[in-house]
Order: sequence, then C-alpha cells, then structure tokens
Amino acid sequence: MDSVNILAFESSCDETSVSIIKDGKEEIATVVLTQIDIHKLFGGVVPEVASRHHIENITIVIEECLNKAHMTMNDIDAIAVTYGPGLIGSLLIGVQAAKTLSYLFHKPLIPVHHIAGHIYANNLVEEMKFPLIALVVSGGHTELVYMKDNYSFEKIGGTLDDAVGEAYDKVARVIGLPYPGGPAVDKLAHVGKDTYSLPVPLDDDTYHFSFSGLKSAVINLSHNETQRGNEIRKEDLACSFQNRVVEILSKKTMKALKEYHVDRLIVAGGVAANQGLRENLQKLCHENNIHLIIPPMKYCTDNAAMIGAAAYFAYKKGRIATLDLNAKATEELK
Repeated sequence: MDSVNILAFESSCDETSVSIIKDGKEEIATVVLTQIDIHKLFGGVVPEVASRHHIENITIVIEECLNKAHMTMNDIDAIAVTYGPGLIGSLLIGVQAAKTLSYLFHKPLIPVHHIAGHIYANNLVEEMKFPLIALVVSGGHTELVYMKDNYSFEKIGGTLDDAVGEAYDKVARVIGLPYPGGPAVDKLAHVGKDTYSLPVPLDDDTYHFSFSGLKSAVINLSHNETQRGNEIRKEDLACSFQNRVVEILSKKTMKALKEYHVDRLIVAGGVAANQGLRENLQKLCHENNIHLIIPPMKYCTDNAAMIGAAAYFAYKKGRIATLDLNAKATEELK
C-alpha cells in the first residue's frame, strides 16, 4: 500500500482537535484547541458549553491544521473521526465535519473508537508489537485490554463504577484543589506522606476496578476530621489516595501480563500522564523484564493525532463507514 495521509478529528469532550497522520506513525501536523480555562469556571466540563465551542472552532482548527502541514485536501487520502464514546453533543460536531469533508472531497470515512485512539497514540512513539496488554486510564475509562494483533481488542477488565480520572477530580474537589483535579492531586501527592488509612479498592482476583468506595472513604475521612476540628493535611491525603490507586492499577496490570504470558505493556489515556503511576509501572516493568511504552504528555490527553494513528490500521482492515455514521455516547471497544 502506498503512503496514506489521514485527516483526523477528535471532539469527544472539550478539546477540538484536527491532525494529519501519515501511515499511522508519523505526525505531520496537529492542532488542539482546549477549553480547560472555560470549564474551570464551572468546576468541570459542561456538555452544552463544550459542544457550542466545538461549533465555533471546528472550521478554524481544520484550516490551521492544513496550513500548518502545507497541504490541501488533495493531499489527503482518507478522513477519520472519533464517533464514540463521549459527550454526544461534542461528538456530533466532529462526526458532522468529517462526513461533510468525506462527501465533498470523495474521501473514505473511517470511524474510530475513542479508546482505540488512546491505545494507538503509542504507535506514534514506537511501532506497537504483539501480543500486548493495554492499560487505559482516563477521566471516563479504566480498562485492561488484551491485543493479540493490530486492531484486535479483547477487554479483560474495566471499572464497575467511577473511572480513575473521575475519582481524581472528585477527590480534588473534596480537598479544595482546582479543576482539572488529576494533575493537582498528582503534584500534591509527590510532596506528601502516606499517613491516612484508606482501603485498597476492589483488591480481588478479577481484572475489574472500583473507585467509588475509595472516593467515599476520602469524603468520609475529610468530613470526620473536620467535625473533630482537625486540619486535613492535603498533601498527605493526596499521597495516601494516589498510592492506593497506583497500587491496585499496577497489581492487576502485572497480574494480566503474567497470566496472558505477555511481555509488552502500553499505557494510554489522560491518567497515563500521572507521574506516580508512570514511576511505579516503570519500576515494576524493569524488575519483570516487561517492555513498557507510555506516550509523552501531549499524546495522553485527547488529541486527533491518536485518532489518525488508529485510523490507519482500521483503514487497512477495511473499516470504512457510510455517510449515515452517527455519534454514540456509549460504545464498547471491538
């Protein structure tokens, strides 16, 4: 197959992003317009506000990406878009833009699952080799995925309630840290000590996760200490919380690697930027001769480069959508 240039869209939450990726591994140009400063005012993402800003910005981002790459639509071989899961109003903007360009310029339309995008962000770092285990950790997802080959996804475990990133945001709110909570808790945890007694969540033999109990334990501890007139040591509570999260994520991931006889691990999603998790997995993988790939920070959060990387392999598998493609708020990875 000749080289394939894919114009990719990502608008599943509060980032409007467009990217051009060559052959699933080379980033030609990427533009990401984030709305974090807007949603900080509300303490979290407001879906209606997010979709409105996608509408205002999508054409600007498309033009900027093409200009940055010094390319026109004649240089593009296919269009890719995140169709789900995510905020339905946000997803619809990206899907409609991709469908419009696909129709106008007669380009194949490639639907990409958001989680597949996070996983294939790693292919922009180095070529993914199989079999492997992918740990997907973000604001909306916590999953362990076994891959025996390209674009072959077997979900072996996932969260039963809160995603890990969601738990971070809620704990941050409890201890008075700003949105987004994950980076703030991570930063504070590195200067604190593990002094608070918190449970290790769902410490069992399954590959599933549950963070609602740990979140509730932090809320109850904070409430009880306040009632007693005791000051909460924020850095110590952040450290204690993060250590429990990292412990259970690492334990179940290493268990999966062993039981599936796999020596390659990739970490994906916004929480892959968490320094505590990165450091612990690097240590464990070194001790157990596991090849670890974690993308740089710019590929951890939502971006269209990861969608373009995944789309190339979907394209090779013949996963082409028709113009009746619709956005899906919830969708299993398959």
